[in-house]
Amino acid sequence: MKKLFKTLAALLVLLLIAGAVFLYWPLYERSVPPADNEQPVDAVLIGGGIMSVTLATYLQELEPDWQVRLFERLDDVALESSNGWNNAGTGHSGFAELNYTPELPDGSIETARAVAIAEQFEVSRQFWAHQVQQGRLQAPGDFINPTPHMSFVWGDENIEYLRKRHAALIQNPLFHGMQFSEDPEQIRAWAPLMIEGRDAGQKIAATYMPLGTDVNFGVITRQLTAALQRHPNFQMQLQYEVRALRQNDDRTWNVTVRDLRSGQERTIKSRFVFIGAGGASLKLLQLSGIPEAQNYAGFPVGGQFLAFEAPGITGRHDVKAYGKAEAGSPPMSVPHLDARRLDGKPVVLFGPFALYSTKFLKEGSWFDLFSSVNNHNVLGMLTVGSHNLDLVRYLMQQAMLSDEDRHAELIKYFPAAKREDWRLVTAGQRVQVIKKDPQKGTVLQFGTEIVTDEAGTIAALLGASPGASTSPPIMLSVLKKAFPQQMAQGWEEQLKRIIPSYGRQLNDSPALTNEIRSLTSQALQLPYLEVPTAPVDPEPLPAEPQPAPTPEPAPEPERHLNSELQAL
Repeated sequence: MKKLFKTLAALLVLLLIAGAVFLYWPLYERSVPPADNEQPVDAVLIGGGIMSVTLATYLQELEPDWQVRLFERLDDVALESSNGWNNAGTGHSGFAELNYTPELPDGSIETARAVAIAEQFEVSRQFWAHQVQQGRLQAPGDFINPTPHMSFVWGDENIEYLRKRHAALIQNPLFHGMQFSEDPEQIRAWAPLMIEGRDAGQKIAATYMPLGTDVNFGVITRQLTAALQRHPNFQMQLQYEVRALRQNDDRTWNVTVRDLRSGQERTIKSRFVFIGAGGASLKLLQLSGIPEAQNYAGFPVGGQFLAFEAPGITGRHDVKAYGKAEAGSPPMSVPHLDARRLDGKPVVLFGPFALYSTKFLKEGSWFDLFSSVNNHNVLGMLTVGSHNLDLVRYLMQQAMLSDEDRHAELIKYFPAAKREDWRLVTAGQRVQVIKKDPQKGTVLQFGTEIVTDEAGTIAALLGASPGASTSPPIMLSVLKKAFPQQMAQGWEEQLKRIIPSYGRQLNDSPALTNEIRSLTSQALQLPYLEVPTAPVDPEPLPAEPQPAPTPEPAPEPERHLNSELQAL
């Protein structure tokens, strides 16, 4: 018996030692090559997705003399989350996503988040319109297409919620034109596949917003990258992986990268580092060693969609229809039947179905999650796990789904669908933020988070939705946090040429909404609706989008419109 106790005690000690090594690894910093450049470059961007490329585009316009370097571990840009097949492609503007408008205990509808996201997407539209005007983005139809956004529900309680949501949202100029209907024939006109084969006795309702869009963020990323590469001060290196981040005494950074083809390492010195590597951003942030990194952990979640490519289906569904998540399901599980344009042809996707993986990237390692756990975040991760057992159960249920189970979910939205109509595709990996909150303790956060050091010399973007749709306003936040001095000394004025509404809220002014939307609608070849300047009628308005009006030359020279507004 004593021998057994000694054996068990020895095993326990070994486990404790192994646990300590695991949590405190690495125990020492390995040596890395010295920096190649004595004079630091101005910015190093990590990751070849839409976030890094958007930031690089801003910097190239604001400071064309700056030396900017971008490193991507894969053999091209936009192969992870920015790839069209790896996301829903929704121009997230709050039109259809019901989780952005919760019902409050008093029965009213909270619209603040939906309005904020709509405002952010208007900034994205202005940024893309400017890039079209500058020739950095080519034909708008290659990357953004008019695609109405719908919300679709059934059952008395959900119908009443949708009615109240519609009435609350259309009081805002940004949501003018949204229609509500409980008439199956009207809904059939909007989305015939969602009505055909449905029980005629089922009570349904929908809202319809003709100003919605479908966006191919992969195309935007590739076209902006091509434009960046035309400038001699921008250099991109593919198949280079960042292996170390070390801050120097003068607050510059040494960024060590490995050439994945040759295995050789080199180090480049930079004044500023941006980590925009999608799911890999957390581990890179931890490599930096800044105190702020100790407040974060990550929870990876993948997704799968059912893809329809037959013309008989894709030609009859031209909307993005969002439903309501089942009771007890997390926000990421909101089902939607989406019209997309991918690889130059129409596609319809239904999902998402959660796919649990320990990878932080689709092309990542199965050890990503484990290698991100350390002595600073392990207790918080355990706490979040215990407080989110419903999410754990949901992921376990999703992992056990069969094709028959997925088809059963599909026919709730596409009743006449046949099993042979679709194939299962795997989308990108997302890493949800686990964050230490001063009031709530450690929490699981659904959204994006910008993390910077105290001096603003390094910034990392963590999290997911709404993500790519709001990349231009998110990168504006990075500029404000990392470059406050430059912003105050001229960047803000320059940004008004890129974002004409910079510093103003469209939703506060119907006139401003009309001015900006007219400009971006024309540049991006999108439909346009004039917002009335009188108070909005709470009843649904039968509004149809019209082509954006061609601006007339300003007859009064004292109207202080800048040159870009006139050009657009």
